[in-house]
Parts: sequence; structure tokens; C-alpha cells
Amino acid sequence: MSTRAVLSRYADLPTLIGLMEGDEKHSAAAHTTLDVLWVLYDRVLAVSPETAEDPARDRFLLSKGHGPAAYYAVLAAKGFLDVPTLRTWAAFDSPLGHHPDRVLVPGVEIGSGSLGHGLPLALGTALGLRARDVRRADGAEPRVVVLVGDGELDEGSNHEAIAAAGRLGADNLTVVAVDNRSARHGWPGGIAARFAVEGWETREADGRDQDALHDALTRPHPRGPLAVVARVRVGT
Repeated sequence: MSTRAVLSRYADLPTLIGLMEGDEKHSAAAHTTLDVLWVLYDRVLAVSPETAEDPARDRFLLSKGHGPAAYYAVLAAKGFLDVPTLRTWAAFDSPLGHHPDRVLVPGVEIGSGSLGHGLPLALGTALGLRARDVRRADGAEPRVVVLVGDGELDEGSNHEAIAAAGRLGADNLTVVAVDNRSARHGWPGGIAARFAVEGWETREADGRDQDALHDALTRPHPRGPLAVVARVRVGT
């Protein structure tokens, strides 16, 4: 039996993460994204290693790109990466750097790590797909999902994207904001209020409750883009 077939469950993710060493500074922050990433790739996104180049695939953009060990682990569990590649993490000739590289890592849509850019890129991707009228075989629009951290919402380009997406009715766009209370400024009324005032559908869920995350991510939102706030405490 291949390593890929063995290490393909949610329960295997700690083992896969354990193959990567040398970025302990970002370890806690990376772990706060683990359940969101798993739910997306296991139960929500219409994308696989076989469809990773299909124009009609769903797209996932990791804006919170620093310390991507959890992301690499999920990609390996789902077959985008060979498990032994994880052991080369951050080595000189490894495709797996401290920030994901879309040219080097199968399934990665953007190079990320410099915070504040993923949401504007996701909006541009969603609008581009709509302009080209890209559709799946069932007629549905491909979905664009971007994961951001609460701290990077302090960055100015996000505010422009939040406002534009709401006004343009980009309902093929979903933002998952992992709230681990690391934002410097925060928002009056909470993160969801920042999106709601611009016309987004907003939902909140426990970032460790996979069923709640799945429900928040999959219930219809026909009148505009969707923002899901996933609340996670560092260390839990």
C-alpha cells in the first residue's frame, strides 16, 4: 500500500505536519487553519489532483500564507503532493518553501505570504471567471474561496476588495476569516460586521467544529459574496 493511501485521513494530519520542521514560530498560527482546510478539501471544493488544471475547477487561495505546514499536509493527504516531499520542507532544492509557490506546488493557486493580497486576488479571479462565463458541467459557476487571517484584515487592500465585492454582487466568492484574536486593531461589532456593512452574507462558526464549518460554507448565499468567520483559540 502506498504512503499516500495510508496517510489520507484527517487523523493523519498531525503525522504529516510532523514531517516538516523548522518553522516553529508559525506552528500555532498554522494549526488554527487545519480544520477549515480539511473541510474545504474534503467536503466543499470541487477540485482534485486530476482536475487541478480544469478551467471549471473550484479555486482555493491561501492568503494566510506564512507557515503553510497545515496546507501542505492537507494537499498531501488529498494526493496533490507526494508525502515524502514533505520531508524536504524548506530545503534548498525543495518546492515547499515557507510561503507556497504556485509555480512549484501542485494545486496552489497563488504565491502568498505577504499578507493582505489574497482577498483582492480572489475577487479578481472570481470576476474573471464570471466575465469568461466559465461553468461546470452541471451549469454551476466555479467557486473561489480565500482564507485570510484576522490580523491581515488591517491591510488596506482588503478594505477595497471587501467594498468592491459587495457592490459587484460577486456571489461566487467566499472569504474564510480565521479569527485567532491576533488582529492589532479589530473591528467594532466583530469581523462579520465589517463584511456585512458592505453587503456580504456573513456567518460565524467554531473553527474546530467541522460540521458547523461545512454548514456555514455550503448553505446558499444568492445575493452576494459570503464571509465565514471561523473562531479558533491558539493552542486548542
